[in-house]
Amino acid sequence: MSLLRRKPVDYFSQEEKDLMLDAVRSAEHATSGEIRVFIESHCRFVDAVDRAKEIFDALKMDATRDRNAVLLYVAMKDRQLALWGDKGVHERVGDEFWKTQVREILGHFKKDNYAQGIATIVREVGTMLGRFFPHVDGGKNELPDDIVFGK
Repeated sequence: MSLLRRKPVDYFSQEEKDLMLDAVRSAEHATSGEIRVFIESHCRFVDAVDRAKEIFDALKMDATRDRNAVLLYVAMKDRQLALWGDKGVHERVGDEFWKTQVREILGHFKKDNYAQGIATIVREVGTMLGRFFPHVDGGKNELPDDIVFGK
């Protein structure tokens, strides 16, 4: 099963894509943690968290050394989103952190500030990851930084 579209739907201008990608790169600069953003039109499941988990697994995000990867999942047309953190992250921050981040991003989305909302949450997640998983000199980027556009 392929997660990617042959030609992704363009929800964002190039400037907005750059904003989101810069947020990922900036957030990862201070942490050994990994952040990925996955955007698609529709959520195939009733629960966006289930879809986020499926994508997390399909992108092999659980393969980081410290189990410190986070996925931000957004289904644009269905207006659903979820954050999924690997075991190493979730054990440190618990459910309330994720709920707070979802509330914050929804505030941006209600104002149609999708790219800015995504960039803001990516930075917030990066700050949190930096506290628990600081950047290590010589550490490598374990996962690609690109924004993934699904079906």
